[in-house]
Amino acid sequence: MIPPDQLSDPTVRAFVTAVNAGDQKAFQAVLTPNATMSDDGSDRDIAPWADKEIWSSNGRMDVLSESDGGLALVVDYRNDTWGEMRTAWRFITESGRISRFETGQA
Repeated sequence: MIPPDQLSDPTVRAFVTAVNAGDQKAFQAVLTPNATMSDDGSDRDIAPWADKEIWSSNGRMDVLSESDGGLALVVDYRNDTWGEMRTAWRFITESGRISRFETGQA
């Protein structure tokens, strides 16, 4: 497992740290104003998705590996709704913030 503070990309590091801390303000701060996302190939609205999958269900990311300069992760993701699952995450960044992320089962 890779501790969040040792992730290569500082923007992705901030995203993972915010998720694991349950810090919604830090999560929003790392996203661009018009950030987009997809979950298992379907585009989702970030706010309701994050509320369901992260905040109200105690989501947590344990990073197993990273590639593409830290912009691609394989994670054991767990929350109170779904339990634990292996997921892949891919991030697109602009000026130190995330403009898009995609997640899905790995």
